[in-house]
Amino acid sequence: MTPEELANAIRTVLLAAVGDGTLNLPVEEVPLPKVERPRSREHGDWATNVAMRLAKKAGTNPRALAELLHPRLAALDGVASVEVAGPGFLNIRLDAASAGELARTIVQAGEAYGRNDSLAGQSVNLEYVSANPTGPVHLGGARWAAVGDSLARILTACGARVTREYYFNDHGTQIDRFARSLLAAARGEDTPEDGYGGSYIAEIAATVTADELAASRPAPAGLPDDEATEVFRARGVDLMFDAVKAELHAFRSDFDTFFHEDSLHTSGAVSRAIERLRERGMIEERDGATWLRTTDFGDDKDRVLIKSDGNAAYFAADVAYYLDKRSRGADCAIYLLGADHHGYIGRMMAMCAAFGDEPGVNMQILIGQLVNLVKDGEPVRMSKRAGTIVTLEDLVGAVGVDAARYSLARASMDSMIDIDLDLLSSASNENPVYYVQYAHARTRNVARNAAEHAVSREAGFEPAALDTPADSALLAALARFPAIVAQAASMREQHRVARYLEELAGAYHTWYAATRVTPRGDDPVDAGHVARLWLNDAVSQVLANGLALLGVSAPERM
Repeated sequence: MTPEELANAIRTVLLAAVGDGTLNLPVEEVPLPKVERPRSREHGDWATNVAMRLAKKAGTNPRALAELLHPRLAALDGVASVEVAGPGFLNIRLDAASAGELARTIVQAGEAYGRNDSLAGQSVNLEYVSANPTGPVHLGGARWAAVGDSLARILTACGARVTREYYFNDHGTQIDRFARSLLAAARGEDTPEDGYGGSYIAEIAATVTADELAASRPAPAGLPDDEATEVFRARGVDLMFDAVKAELHAFRSDFDTFFHEDSLHTSGAVSRAIERLRERGMIEERDGATWLRTTDFGDDKDRVLIKSDGNAAYFAADVAYYLDKRSRGADCAIYLLGADHHGYIGRMMAMCAAFGDEPGVNMQILIGQLVNLVKDGEPVRMSKRAGTIVTLEDLVGAVGVDAARYSLARASMDSMIDIDLDLLSSASNENPVYYVQYAHARTRNVARNAAEHAVSREAGFEPAALDTPADSALLAALARFPAIVAQAASMREQHRVARYLEELAGAYHTWYAATRVTPRGDDPVDAGHVARLWLNDAVSQVLANGLALLGVSAPERM
């Protein structure tokens, strides 16, 4: 019996009690009860606080309502015992056959196990990475790529329509500095004081020059400064961004939309956004500038949208961009931003409210902390192309995509993390990704051994044969997966999936040491062997499903 099936069975009991008059409650107020694992397995397989939730509405006390429900729940098929605990908790223990049915449910569901419709009908615009196209993706951007893509997968698994979006900052002074840096490299000059260093600058400058010559155009370094800078700006940004896209694709982080900041200014989106806010009475003209009254919504000061010189302030692009996301159908716009953007939250949420939207619902901002790469306890500076920074390419080159993605996704975004290169390069149980992937590889090895010993799921399935404490503990761990996925989606916390997988791997390794899927010696194959093959394969499926949500492979062998 799955937790969903048990919750529906409890609701049926409640409806029956309403129908026969023993529960004084309108039918429409009978909820689908919440069923959870008790903190201690000694208290049973599942627990519900439904009596505590409904007692006041029903005109009784929680303990009395729990006592009323007790015999009815105990009579349900598949329930071995029910206990009333504390102020009104109901602890439920399933019989072995009912608990064991979960293995069949998982195997038959396959990749669908863990998916749900908790976010069905919601359209989510998820923006992440969005680094300036002036250099390779650095370690912070790598974290947002792993986290953002994992969140997108998790939200999709819960029924949301997700648009993965990269905001392409191609408007502003950083692009000017990038173009001047390319020109300096092409001319063999020192990097401008405010420019970009690293060998990648020389590589791009050489490519631009070669492309121009191949097209029978003059070498851009020989043109007047303004013309040369424009050539390097136009071609250099495209080349750099192509390289960034290729890095992210190799990291299994692809995007649905690459949104160009410059388009907000050239398309009139900024003017349209300001006009929408003006219609809502949120705009003021003072000191020759155009202001958004964000203080009406808790910001520490009002924000300039159009400066007194007639140019748009940086915040004007943020305003236009948010409205554009909403206009494209996003019910919720989620921004993944670095720790240096913490001060933006107040003005962004105020802007959301100024449009008549609900901050925290239509706009959500997730702030991530820094990542440090360490080896032998010391910070690592190993980038050859980008100078002092560590890039995504560096990290993947050192430990591979799986280890890089998993290590970045398994930590809460709001925590600073140190990534130990030695640990991630090791085939050790202390290496989290290895620990989980090895558990999956072990399930596949067990399945191969089972086939060699003529243990097959085709022989049928007797769930009651899963009757040992190890079986019960592993089934309990498997049953938590759908709730973990739903919780990770609702809380925007992808690391919950990774931590769950590590717990499941631990439960599986313990089960592996305590039970057998194949018979000893010449012993015959019995129902227990077959049932445990089903359970083994259920673990294999859940590990694979969970790793897929993090964009990490589930190897067949290790």
